[in-house]
Amino acid sequence: MKADTLGIVLAGGLARRMGGGDKPLRTLGGRPMLDHVIARLAPQVAAMVLNANGDPARFAPYALPVVADGLPDHPGPLAGILAALDWAAAHRPDLPWIVSVPGDSPFIPRDLVARLHAARQEAGVPLACARSDGQAHPPIGLWPVALREDLRAALLAGERKIDRWTARHGCAHADWPTDPVDPFFNANAPEDLAEAESLLARLQSADRDAIGTEQASVEERATP
Repeated sequence: MKADTLGIVLAGGLARRMGGGDKPLRTLGGRPMLDHVIARLAPQVAAMVLNANGDPARFAPYALPVVADGLPDHPGPLAGILAALDWAAAHRPDLPWIVSVPGDSPFIPRDLVARLHAARQEAGVPLACARSDGQAHPPIGLWPVALREDLRAALLAGERKIDRWTARHGCAHADWPTDPVDPFFNANAPEDLAEAESLLARLQSADRDAIGTEQASVEERATP
């Protein structure tokens, strides 16, 4: 766990391609997709919040703070990131970093936070984002609370593109393989949910194989 990092799940989008509603609450593997995201991110951070607009009661089962965008008209994920930065500054000043993940990315790596921190430290820059198969994923990133006023000014000036804003400050990339699945797959449309079910089965099979291999190795070492 990164004791200095707050996790934020971005669930404030309009989900137009999904037909509206809350994408993270769509079912995957018999439970809401948000369950998968939280299960993977929570062990990596000191605390978590959800970024969502509208009635927060629909997320009550998760017992997490729900932080709405501070800017009107749904200006995109940067607004959710700013909301989390502001929440951290007000409620958890002991956490100088936030890590953001979309609520429709159920396979995020279990080493996401550590590797994002390592990437920005190695590059000597304040920001980092995930990348797989050469493709960057700007909403899956690491953000210093110290840059929140700069981000606010950029948003008020009309900035909406994450990578254009991060390029101003320096953003490192942390790379992941796409085997057995792309860990940054996101379910944007109804047909993506069927693909996500297939990927989940593949990932679970790979996890079982890895556990079996490790157990066999332990037993072999224990044999006199």
